[in-house]
Amino acid sequence: MPPSFVTSSTVPTNGDLNPYGVVFVPDGFPGYGTIAAGDLLVSNFNNSQSAGNLQGKGTTIVKIVPRGNPVTFFQGPARLGLSTALGVLRAGFVLVGNVPTVNGTSPTAGSLLVINRSGRQIAEWMPQAAKINGPWDLTIFDEGDHAKVFVSNVLDGTVTRLDVSIDDDGVHLNRATRIASDYAFRPDPSALVLGPTGLAYDPQRDVLYVASTADNAIFAVSGAGSSHHEGGKGVLIYADNARLHGPLGMALGPNGHLFAANGDAINPDPKHPSEIIEFTPQGRFVARFSIDPAVDGPFGIAFGQPKHEFVRFAAVDDNTNTVTVWHLPFENAGQ
Repeated sequence: MPPSFVTSSTVPTNGDLNPYGVVFVPDGFPGYGTIAAGDLLVSNFNNSQSAGNLQGKGTTIVKIVPRGNPVTFFQGPARLGLSTALGVLRAGFVLVGNVPTVNGTSPTAGSLLVINRSGRQIAEWMPQAAKINGPWDLTIFDEGDHAKVFVSNVLDGTVTRLDVSIDDDGVHLNRATRIASDYAFRPDPSALVLGPTGLAYDPQRDVLYVASTADNAIFAVSGAGSSHHEGGKGVLIYADNARLHGPLGMALGPNGHLFAANGDAINPDPKHPSEIIEFTPQGRFVARFSIDPAVDGPFGIAFGQPKHEFVRFAAVDDNTNTVTVWHLPFENAGQ
């Protein structure tokens, strides 16, 4: 019997389009806010159709309502362009990156925003202090009162680790370290820009996996959580032109496998459009499935925390401005 799923709109009342980032609010997230543990959040990269549907102009993070219209959790100023760099700290804060553009083209360095659980921005980390340049995706290793935030920089082909501390006053940036570099990056007429995107961190091995879109490959960076120096790409673990088609968002599944969303801007295959692929950290292909019959659909993907032998898996489809959540048996998650 195939797993059950629910597809929901990501378009808020202001009409923002092109969903990019997606994340589940983790267990332990405090109450008395406008989001709660188990909620699903999505960030939008484009503005509304009436405003031109311009890339790098979306300003909203929405809370998904299954089969209904989403609720706006956060709406920032028009200069934004919220990217796939969306994460939640269980102490009660949301982090989101932005890559603004000039009239839908010419992306700029952007910043990282810190938002409280009521949807109010409380801090902004700028490029120089945070060593970021087009924060395109992120992943978090959350240890409660402190965390490591890994950020992929699409405008210079690097990855940065942010060491942060968290208390009742907010999230404090203590140190920014460029830990990886030399990933291919370049402008693209349809995708706007191509560069390192999806990140997945294995804290037991202290390895960060990087989906390098323009390289059409997945790399492993050892010592990512402890390094104090900028390195290169890391070790190539997966390069498969038959199944990789410009990997974007990436996640480490509860079964220990990696999952990547093919965006089709690189090495497209019309016979296999908009696929999510599953493979092991050793580079062995496991499975693939399409979320849209047209190309260019998927971007961000995320797993929820396993419960009662099931796990939720979410993938955005920016062709249809929707997000789908599958309810998967834990022992077969992603297979």
